[in-house]
Amino acid sequence: MMMPDITLALFSLFNVLRLGSYLPQIARVAADTEGAKAISYSTWSVWIGANASTAAYAVVNITDWGLFAISTSNTIGCASVVVLTMWKRRRLVSAGRA
Repeated sequence: MMMPDITLALFSLFNVLRLGSYLPQIARVAADTEGAKAISYSTWSVWIGANASTAAYAVVNITDWGLFAISTSNTIGCASVVVLTMWKRRRLVSAGRA
C-alpha cells in the first residue's frame, strides 16, 4: 500500500467515525434538562465554519465531490448540535428555569 492509499484510508475511516460521533452528542443534548450548558457555541461554530469552508474549497478549488460530501455532512452534524442546543436553551428560558 502506498502513502496516498494509507492517507485516504485513514481520512475515510476517521470521517466515518466523526459522522457517527455526532449522534451521541445530539442524544446527550436532546436528553439534557439544564440547557446543555457544556456545549460551547463558539467552538461548535468554528467547527461549522471549518467544515463548510472545506466543502466550498472542495467544490470551487479542486472539484472533489467526495470531500465536499463528507465536509457537508460534518457541517450538518455540527449545525444539528448547535440548533438543538439553541432550542433547548430557549425552551429553558421560556419555562423560566434559566
